Amino acid sequence: MRKLIVTALLLGCYPLLLVSALWPAPLLFGAVAAASYAAEYIAPRVTRRLPELLGKVHLGITLRFAARQTAALLLVARTAGPDSAWFVAVAAGVFGVHGVRAVHTGLALRLRQMLSSMPVTTRNLDVSALRIPKMPPGWLRDARSVRFLYLDALPVLGAAAGAVWTAAGAMAAAAGAALALALGAAGALALIPYVRRALPLTDKARVIEVVSEQVRAYSPEVILYFSGATAAAYQARMWLPTLERINRRAIVVLRERGMAAHLEPSTLPMVCIPSSADLMSFRALFSAKLCLYVSNVGRNVHMLRIPTLRSAFLNHGDSDKEASFNPFSRVYDEVWVAGPAGRDRYRRAKVGVRDENIHEVGRPQLEGISTEGPGLPYRTVLYAPTWEGWNDDLFHTSLITMGPRIVRALLDHDPPLRVIYKPHPLTGYRDKSALRAHRKIVAMMEAAELATSKARHPSRAAGAAPRIRHLIATGPEPDLYHCFNQCDLLISDISSVVADFLASEKPYAVTNVAGLPEHAFHERYPSTEAGVLLGENLAGLADFLDREDTLARARIKLRSYLFGPEYPDAMTRFNAAVERVMTSAGGPASSDS
Repeated sequence: MRKLIVTALLLGCYPLLLVSALWPAPLLFGAVAAASYAAEYIAPRVTRRLPELLGKVHLGITLRFAARQTAALLLVARTAGPDSAWFVAVAAGVFGVHGVRAVHTGLALRLRQMLSSMPVTTRNLDVSALRIPKMPPGWLRDARSVRFLYLDALPVLGAAAGAVWTAAGAMAAAAGAALALALGAAGALALIPYVRRALPLTDKARVIEVVSEQVRAYSPEVILYFSGATAAAYQARMWLPTLERINRRAIVVLRERGMAAHLEPSTLPMVCIPSSADLMSFRALFSAKLCLYVSNVGRNVHMLRIPTLRSAFLNHGDSDKEASFNPFSRVYDEVWVAGPAGRDRYRRAKVGVRDENIHEVGRPQLEGISTEGPGLPYRTVLYAPTWEGWNDDLFHTSLITMGPRIVRALLDHDPPLRVIYKPHPLTGYRDKSALRAHRKIVAMMEAAELATSKARHPSRAAGAAPRIRHLIATGPEPDLYHCFNQCDLLISDISSVVADFLASEKPYAVTNVAGLPEHAFHERYPSTEAGVLLGENLAGLADFLDREDTLARARIKLRSYLFGPEYPDAMTRFNAAVERVMTSAGGPASSDS
């Protein structure tokens, strides 16, 4: 209802402004103008899709503001005449707003260009010698300069006031126009000191020299390399705590500007080097002997070309997905898997990865996963579907064909269940139908939450059943492993979620999206052998939720197969793998080698 009201208000105001200006009806014009400003401010916060759609059909925010300004000039022309000083004042005000906005936009773009042209950016390194200036507030450095448009409220509403109160109102309109220009000019000029202080950052040679000195002083021994979309930042994020705990100095090398902001707080030094030429000649990294890769992307080749680095592929999850035995893995010197299951995947796939190059290092991230449930008076079910994959061959998600029906069945279950919904970060990246299914699930859960809130109103008699608070866990927080600890049961797809959940030893169910026979499904996807299989018609769901758990021993056995022995622990084994490479490489060399 809110979206409908805001849409009607936004679209209906501008024709009314034109009518009230030509009538002329100054009071009506002033009221509608004020409502239109409110609609413009509220619309992006209530329904982002409407402003985006209007922009696509050439009715963007600048044109809408210009239409209101034109209506204000028409109002003045109809009441005082186009030859009046009042008309000149309003015209100067509305056109002057666009002028100062243009100046501000130019300065903001210049500041952005200076910062984006830095060849290297860092985190957790002392680069104070660069004297990177403190950035202005976000609204002031926004190159769209939308807030500057709202300054025209002073001359526009002043035009309406002048039509009602004549001489006094005309003076108010002129004062409003002058104030709008003064405020706009002040905002634009406020960016000039920031632009001047950022000028030294365009000196590429000096920036590289300063950052190189700090990296060389740190003398990294292990590199975690990552390149990809911001939505895929979780792939690197999951390894940061592990690398903080190894016995060697680690550094994170990124390729996309701004990526560090999407990684969790970490003590690890980070450098972002967008240019391949700058990366391959950044000799400060040459002290390292091991480079770890978490995904197969084309930009990996730039680091792989550095001959002094031994490469090892970690992946960003240990699953039965095809990504866990990708033929591209042949380009790495080593492939590190969690346990025997990972080695067997490559053996069965016969993609050219030699068995002696595969090393079982455990899965250190899973140490914080509890084997205990949340201990609530009702059970909690986590539904964590994977995304739709890069192509149809990698399509394992249940979200599109089964997701809403699974969640509906969970919400309607008797006795009541708590539902945690944790979608994959890349949901909808390739197939918008996945995004539509996601939105449907969110709407269902929000409706269920509202209904539960009303049913458990405090005015009800004491002793009523406790209110169940469902959770929609989008974004990095709460993370997947926190959701594991907050649930009793898991429903997921073929992905590393299933494998990682086995660390909890709790019951799980896996969706059979492809409709394979049960024997063939378990043979193709070994991580599902200790779970319940859910068919496309949700066959098996009722048994999973209501029947006695008979697969506990099978899960413990499968856990060892997936992650290796319990002793020594995964962190010890991972550390040993790092030490083996460092020792065989003769230890860290000097940065000039």
